[in-house]
Parts: sequence; structure tokens; C-alpha cells
Amino acid sequence: MGNCCERAANFFGPQKNTYIRVSLPAVCFVWQIAMVVLFGVFIRYDEESDEKGWNEFKKSHNITSNIENDFYFRYPSFQDVHVMIFVGFGFLMTFLKRYSFGGVGFNFLIAAFGLQWALLMQGWFHALDPVTGKITIGIESLINADFCCAGSLIAYGALLGKVSPVQLMVVTLFGVTLFAVEEYIILDLFHCRDAGGAMVIHTFGGYYGLAISWVLYRPNLNLSKRLNGSVYHSDLFAMIGALFLWMFWPSFNSAITNHGAGQHRTVINTYLALASCVLTTFAISSMSQKKGKLDMVHIQNASLAAGVAMGTAAELMITPYGSIIVGFCCGIISTFGYLYVTPFLEKKLKLQDTCGIHNLHAVPGMLGGFVGAIVAATATEEIYGKEGLIETFDLTGKFENRTMSTQGGYQAAGTCVAIAFGLVGGVCVGFILRFPIWGDPADDFCFDDEAYWEVRLAETLTVLLVYHFLLLVKFLLTHFPLFFHRHESQFSLEES
Repeated sequence: MGNCCERAANFFGPQKNTYIRVSLPAVCFVWQIAMVVLFGVFIRYDEESDEKGWNEFKKSHNITSNIENDFYFRYPSFQDVHVMIFVGFGFLMTFLKRYSFGGVGFNFLIAAFGLQWALLMQGWFHALDPVTGKITIGIESLINADFCCAGSLIAYGALLGKVSPVQLMVVTLFGVTLFAVEEYIILDLFHCRDAGGAMVIHTFGGYYGLAISWVLYRPNLNLSKRLNGSVYHSDLFAMIGALFLWMFWPSFNSAITNHGAGQHRTVINTYLALASCVLTTFAISSMSQKKGKLDMVHIQNASLAAGVAMGTAAELMITPYGSIIVGFCCGIISTFGYLYVTPFLEKKLKLQDTCGIHNLHAVPGMLGGFVGAIVAATATEEIYGKEGLIETFDLTGKFENRTMSTQGGYQAAGTCVAIAFGLVGGVCVGFILRFPIWGDPADDFCFDDEAYWEVRLAETLTVLLVYHFLLLVKFLLTHFPLFFHRHESQFSLEES
């Protein structure tokens, strides 16, 4: 029995070989060939991006100008979301002193990997034509694909520096699949409102990453403790990512909301909540330190929590002061989370959360889901108007008789579904990632770009310059003794 346990431990133990010259190209090439085949079979342009379809659509809807194409309404928001996915999330994860390449580079890899799969998965659930068997895509499909990838990028935050790029692609493959299923349950079956993804993106992605990290617990991670931290310039790069996220979060939450008052209101509510969150974060960060100094970790992360929490309620009539209250609460909860909850989770629950996604995404997302449930349950015709209530909550078809209290109950249930999918799915994927075939780094080689990247360190360049300078000095001492007192200047190059 003891031998069996030992063999199992050895089998599931950390892989020491980070050689990915075969595995990474194989996965990338096979996946891209599969995408060519699947896109060829299933994916087509929608009526607003297909040349023939657009001309027919204009005639049938009496449209005279191409400016009325949905592209011109959605593209600015799409570009903002796209910048958040590739620049915002990427640079936010460059805070580690020796893992900046991995932070922004692997973010780039899995986002490009995931968005293709997301178009297929979301298409099969939401846009599959039962007659032709084809999926049609347009500009809104691209926004939703970015949203779908965001869940896996959030999960990456908990695993940063501890997994291989091949493992990250596995995380993204299952993450996008699980996302599409839970999104279908929450948005289609439960008919919840969640335009900014507090439930389907942040709550799911946060608990998905935490569950994976819990399964992949490394008892000897302290061997890499010297690298699990930031330096001045790495924190500066991470702050650039945080500012991109902060500025574009109103676009993220409003990108797929209804045109008109709903989209306008979403931007206002998110804007106010974010501003409130920043001031609260600065206050709590300063109060928590004996000398009153600020911690860049809090400013980079906790200041964004309000954008997460407003993902559900931002399009609802939460009122401007309600948005400020949500931002205020998020600043307190998230900052205290970084101060006390993250160390507690690592010490007591063996949960190693590199970026603190529990405090930035999981808890604020859950809070946002329940805030949305309360705001939905208290919605009335007096506040929204009869038409506004129907339009905001899409109370048409089989949902036209749904009461607001029922809607609030489904909103709360949707939050619970997102948590359940994240935790259960993350545990399952975590056990898959424990197989010793993925090329993950050893405990003493985590948080280091040299495991997977060609790194030309400044220290190495300095040593080479000094070495060649000493060679030059020795040459001068040897060949020009008239200018130097050789008997006073002999030295050992090797010792130098």
C-alpha cells in the first residue's frame, strides 16, 4: 500500500523538465489545423458582414446608409474590450520581478487560442441555424468571444509563474467550454441580466482559477520565494495595465447592452463606482501600514474591483449614489482581502493565489451578482416605466409574465451557478494538469522567465562589459609599460 501511494505521489509530482520544443508547437499546430476545419464547416458571416446579406438586409429594413450597420455602433466598444484583454490583463500580470515575459506573453497566447474556440462554443449555444447548421458571426460575436476568454485570463492570475504554456492552453480549452455552458444556463435558461459579466466572467473565472490552484498546491513553493515579488520597474509596468483596465471598464460593462439609455446608464454607473473605489483603496492602503505608506499591490488591483462588481447592476437603475456605495464597499473588501484573506487562504487552505484574483474578481463578482439580484427584485414600473421594464429585463415571450421578485431570485441563483461551475470545473481541470506530461516548472524554478523564454538579462550584459574592460586594461598594462608601473599594478583577471 505504501509503495502504491509513493508511486502515485511520484506520478503526480511536479514535472522537472520544462522542455517544450515538441509539445508547444504540436499543440499550436494541431489546434490551428482543427480550427481551420471547424471554421470551414460551421462559421459564416452574419447578415451585417456578408456582402449579399447586408444588401438584402438594407432593402428589407428600408436602410439607405451603410453607417447604420451595427459595426459602427459596436466597434469602438469592441476595441476597448480588446485592449483590456491583451494590454490591460497582460501588463497587469507583469508585476513579478522575473516573470514579465510570461505575464504578458502567455496572456497573448491563451487569448488568441481561446477566442477562436469561444466563437465556436458560443456559436453552437447561441447562433447555430437549425436549418443550415451554420454559425453566423459579426462584431458582437467578437466582443462575446473576448468576454469568454476573459474568464480563463482571470484564472491565469492565480496560476501565474507556476504552470507551463501547454498547461495554460488546457486551462483555456476547458475554461472556454465551461464558460459557454454556464453562460447558456445563466443568460438563456435563467434569463439573468449580466452584460458586464460579474457572474459569468468574474465569479466563474475567479473560482475556476482558485480551484485549479488549490489542486496544484506546491508545498515547496517557498524555494522560489525570492522571485515571488516585484521590483520598481515591474510594478510600474503593472500599473500601466491597471490604468488601461480602469479607463476602459465602462466600455467593458456597456459593450453589449441595449443602445440608448441602457448603454448610457451603464457607463455612468461604472464610471462613478470606479472613482469611488480608487479613493477608498488609497485610504485603506495607507491606514493599514504603520507609517501610512501606500502599497502598490492594493492600488493596482483593489482599485479595479468596482468595475467587476458593477458588471451585473450597471445597466439597471441602481442610481448614481448607489454606484458610489458599491465602489466604496469594493475598495474596502478588496483591499482588506489582499491584506488578510490571501495570506489566510495560503496558510490555512493551501491555496496559492499569485495575483490575488480572489480579491479582485471572485469576491467582487459574487458581490456584484447579489447586488444585481437586489436591484432587479426591487425594480418597479414607477422607476423604469412599463416599456423600460420590459426592455431592460427583456420580459418578452415565455418570460413576459415573470415578476421582479422572481427575476431577483434567478439573478441570485445565477451567481450560485457561476460559483459552482468555477469550483467543480476547476477541481476537475486541476487533476488533469497534475499529470506529469505538461512540462511545468519545478518548485525552485517558478516565477522565472528563463524556464520558457530566451532572457537577456541586464546583469549578464554588465558582467560581460566589465570582463572585456579588464581584458583591455591587462592588454594596456602588458604592451605599454612606459605608461604604467607594472610592478605596482599586477592583478589576477580571474580573481577580478
